[in-house]
Amino acid sequence: MELTPMQYKGYVWPHNPRTYTIRYQRQVAVHKVPFGRYAMQDLGLTRRVMTGEGEFYGPTAYEEFKKLASVFYEGGAGPLIHPVWQSSKAYFVELALAQEPRKDYVRYTFTFWETFEGYSQGLTGQKTPETSRPRTYILAQGETFWSVARDCGLTETELLALNPQVKNPGLVKGGSALYVK
Repeated sequence: MELTPMQYKGYVWPHNPRTYTIRYQRQVAVHKVPFGRYAMQDLGLTRRVMTGEGEFYGPTAYEEFKKLASVFYEGGAGPLIHPVWQSSKAYFVELALAQEPRKDYVRYTFTFWETFEGYSQGLTGQKTPETSRPRTYILAQGETFWSVARDCGLTETELLALNPQVKNPGLVKGGSALYVK
């Protein structure tokens, strides 16, 4: 089975990175109480961190790495579309060469941090209406792209606009992630 290529903002990997690691983190505080005991407090989820390693090879390998580096320098969060995990909005926080670059071979590592869209209050104190922000919807077994559009009160065109990573709506299956309103 061939996986779709990984994408971030406007950059599409020519071939998927070799390894991926995803870490889900939860913050827990420990408080000392009398008689040598302690209490723990769950402070909630923190960011999801995706790291990996890949390589570019062939006569344009170093040029391809420079394209990826230019996306890193853009800054700001963007859509990260992974071939297996759910799509998310993420920051590209680290890009490193893992060996001396050659024209025909470049090995690199990367790190993305997922953003948390739950904080909708900006510096002006204005709250973003809940209905204007897309949310991620995971399809259950038996659901289709069209049934999700109908159930969410969207047209197929509106749902496609929210999910540019979907190339063929007929191939979307249970377990896939879609953005909905």
